[in-house]
Amino acid sequence: MHGPANGPFYAIYYPALAIIGVPANLMAIIILSRGWCGLSRCITHYLVAIVVTDFLVMVTAVILNRIGGIYFIYSILSITPGCAVSTVLVYATRDGSVWLTVAFTFDRFVSICCQKLKTRYCTEKTPLLGIGMVITLSYVKNIPFYFTYQPLYILDEIPWFCDIKSSYYTISSWQAYDWLDHILTPFLPFFFILMLNALTVRHIVEASRARRLKGSESDGDPEIANRKKSIVLLFAISLSFLLLWVTYVGHFLYVRVTAEAYFTGLDFNDPHFIFQETNKMLQLLSSCNNTFIYAVAQTKFRNELKKLLVFPFAIITGCFRLNSASWSC
Repeated sequence: MHGPANGPFYAIYYPALAIIGVPANLMAIIILSRGWCGLSRCITHYLVAIVVTDFLVMVTAVILNRIGGIYFIYSILSITPGCAVSTVLVYATRDGSVWLTVAFTFDRFVSICCQKLKTRYCTEKTPLLGIGMVITLSYVKNIPFYFTYQPLYILDEIPWFCDIKSSYYTISSWQAYDWLDHILTPFLPFFFILMLNALTVRHIVEASRARRLKGSESDGDPEIANRKKSIVLLFAISLSFLLLWVTYVGHFLYVRVTAEAYFTGLDFNDPHFIFQETNKMLQLLSSCNNTFIYAVAQTKFRNELKKLLVFPFAIITGCFRLNSASWSC
């Protein structure tokens, strides 16, 4: 965030997002890490990685950046170096979450559509290597953002907040970097997710037609049942990403077409700020809702979630029973 936000709506929205998103992601990490949801280890690795990056987005973007900017305006994160580092961390965790979604989509595409490649690609080492590469490249790619900011103002020789340098819009190398940033996130992910899902749907339709012609399709087939579950999960995650990021794409195109700068001022009633902040609100929401998607799409995940939610109450009830038994003795 490039300045303190003090609008009443944002002051409610971001804390509510953190209150829901942080525990939701933590519970998803615990449940998926235990491996009791009936998913393959390959799928589990990707889902755990996505949830971990979503949790980091909640911490860096929502708690430190947004909530910190609302309730702790003049903190160390509001000093220009702190603000710049915070922005790099926000963008890096954001990119990691987005590209892990792409990697998961590609993994499911290979598993469903490319049977010859499946045996070589779908190993336990492949997702770990892919996750490591995505996270590393996400941080390396966003380091230059640190050098795009200057103080919004200087008070008592202390630089406060982050204002994008005018050279970011005039120097060709920075313009190329801005295009590269938006092409990598989210244009290419948009394209890959749409293309891979379209190819997956076509393959599923053709395979189902072939099974019907052979008379071999059966709802009781466990392989078909597991495939349907993974497909529902894939499409739900992909659709959520596309819907919540589409306004971010629109905002970038608007800035490029109108030649206007990104908003970095302190007038939070400005329409440009409202439009820009709405895009970021939807973008951050995409890091909060995957747990609910898993709960809706996966019966075993939902059962494990119920057990995890009931567990603290079971401990408290057990303690009361022990105390009651000791008093009766």
